[in-house]
Amino acid sequence: MNAPFYKFDYFNADVSLIIAFVIGIAFGIALEKGGFGKATILTSQFYFTNMRVLKVMFTAIVTAMLGLYFLSVMGFVDLSLVYLTPTNLLPMAVGGLVAGLGFIIGGYCPGTSMVAVATGKLDAMVFVVGMIFGIFVFGEMFPAIESFFNSSDMGTITLPAYFNLPYGLVVFFVVLMAIGAFAAAEWGEKKMAAKTGKEII
Repeated sequence: MNAPFYKFDYFNADVSLIIAFVIGIAFGIALEKGGFGKATILTSQFYFTNMRVLKVMFTAIVTAMLGLYFLSVMGFVDLSLVYLTPTNLLPMAVGGLVAGLGFIIGGYCPGTSMVAVATGKLDAMVFVVGMIFGIFVFGEMFPAIESFFNSSDMGTITLPAYFNLPYGLVVFFVVLMAIGAFAAAEWGEKKMAAKTGKEII
């Protein structure tokens, strides 16, 4: 096994931060080039008029998943050393709902809002101010919700482990799901384009 590089001490924590910074900048540029710095494009997925976000995110997920899976099969990546966020099911579900509502109302998620701020968009600046205020409120009220925050702890768990299925089979199912999502997105876009008379850009 040769990777994850950091876990095999190919570089130290300081270098890892520099690498993370460079990757973050590159990711932000990719988001902007893909149109993800515009609230109109991001929110259009909720109206099924432009499903670019779903397509790009599913492409990224499947690409990363297939890459990690085949690199592990070849013996290059040790998947047991890849960091996984511990799962607290209920608070994560509530957090996802709150974040989703914020996305719908504000037109951005945290990452895309920072991309839009970097290009000088005023609505994104307002969104980021609201996000910072929300972080402050969460920090202040955390002692009161700490027990809920740590509830339904499932540890670090994966779908193959939870359902007792081979990794390869789960990878196959996710690829099928992505293909289905792409097909549904294309169908939805065409239906909405026919209904509204507007061409998808």
